Amino acid sequence: MNAESSAAAAGSAPAEFLTECRRIAGAAFVLTSADDMAPYLTDWRGRFTGRAAAVLRPSTVPQVAALVAACAQWRVPLVPQGGKTGLVLGGIPDASGAAVVLSLARLNTVRAVDPVNRTMTVDAGCILQHVQEAAAQAGCLFPLSLAAEGSCTIGGNLSTNAGGTAVLRYGNTRELCLGLEVVTPQGEIWDGLRGLRKDNTGYDLRDLFIGAEGTLGIITGAVLKLHPQPRASITALAALPSPAHALRLLSTMQDRCGASLTAFELMSSFCLQLVARHFPQLPKPFTQEHGQYVLLELSSSESEQHAIALLETGIGAALEEGSISDAVVANSVAQSAGLWQLREHIPLAQAADGKNIKHDISLPVSRIADFIGVTAPLLEQAFPGCQLVCFGHLGDGNLHFNVAPPPGISNEDFLSKQDRVNRVVHDSVMDFGGSISAEHGIGALKREELAHYKSAVELNMMRAIKAALDPLGIMNPGKIL
Repeated sequence: MNAESSAAAAGSAPAEFLTECRRIAGAAFVLTSADDMAPYLTDWRGRFTGRAAAVLRPSTVPQVAALVAACAQWRVPLVPQGGKTGLVLGGIPDASGAAVVLSLARLNTVRAVDPVNRTMTVDAGCILQHVQEAAAQAGCLFPLSLAAEGSCTIGGNLSTNAGGTAVLRYGNTRELCLGLEVVTPQGEIWDGLRGLRKDNTGYDLRDLFIGAEGTLGIITGAVLKLHPQPRASITALAALPSPAHALRLLSTMQDRCGASLTAFELMSSFCLQLVARHFPQLPKPFTQEHGQYVLLELSSSESEQHAIALLETGIGAALEEGSISDAVVANSVAQSAGLWQLREHIPLAQAADGKNIKHDISLPVSRIADFIGVTAPLLEQAFPGCQLVCFGHLGDGNLHFNVAPPPGISNEDFLSKQDRVNRVVHDSVMDFGGSISAEHGIGALKREELAHYKSAVELNMMRAIKAALDPLGIMNPGKIL
């Protein structure tokens, strides 16, 4: 029995360990009662509730390090947790009750802003929206933007290499981070908080921890890359017949607008029907339905007139070549926000409509239309009447390819088919040269899927890294591997 399984078999943390945790963090910040721990144990979608020996809430990096060292000493597994907005159970403990949850919510300080170097140093527990606001106060832009930005944390964003709506122009979270501070599984602090664009001094440890979902160490701080604030942003919603037309529109807009094209979001007709059903107060930009819609945004460093001219040129060319059927352009901040609400309310409308089987996939951009054209009929053949909720970041090849039950089928009956649905979708993803996780991570939910699709060579290399850095197997056990 290895260290990870022996720790899990213990079933509870030793009393001496909890006494040490109280000494380190303070008794008020070591939660052990069921009521106090409950908010930390259920995932955002409400589909799984784990158990924990305790919830630890440190307020400083030295406290995090001391708590991790105590976990190593007593062989207690730990689950790092940020804003708890993840979708793959990456920050939720299992049902054994052996692990402790280590919440970073109290590490929430913006440590420094350097407008000249265009960097910001922050604690891992900082809420993404607060980081955006701090950047704006310094006259800069932190461009990471997600639907959960009011509650997700920078540590969680880094641990899953989050994407969001602006990846097309600014890249994933990995591209927005220059340096990290990490507590190792032994309770040591690695200070890699360097605001350097160039640092060729050996292995890139920063990239090792980004996307590792807390399985190799705990990110406690980060140096983030800032960008200039755009002078203007223009939003438009285009209606078009099919995903193939959307790809043609993407090429046209990239050719005409270049780096000014910040966001390019695909939404199926069924997505907006769901939004209209559950949020009738939101805008209805078109009088007739179309097969697909694209929400696009242009940002200009010059002026609003420049952004409008670029958009009009691109939309005009798309209309001439038949890529789009119709388009509306927001002419105010309020109208722009209304168009974005249509996109951001799709997950909320899905949740209000009932349970569904989610897929966060990525594909070569050029193959997305073919993938949808092949996979949708395969799902219909295997699960007659199922409803496809397809939307996502078309510009960077990331689709949220979600499957809702047919009318009249209970959520429970449909969810029992999840493994079969996943196999249809993920087999097709691999046939088209894609990935089964684009921005949500693997966590516990997709662990078996990863083992099914990763090669033995890749998995063995990942296991070797895990064993080298976390030989006791205490860091977020049961996640990824």
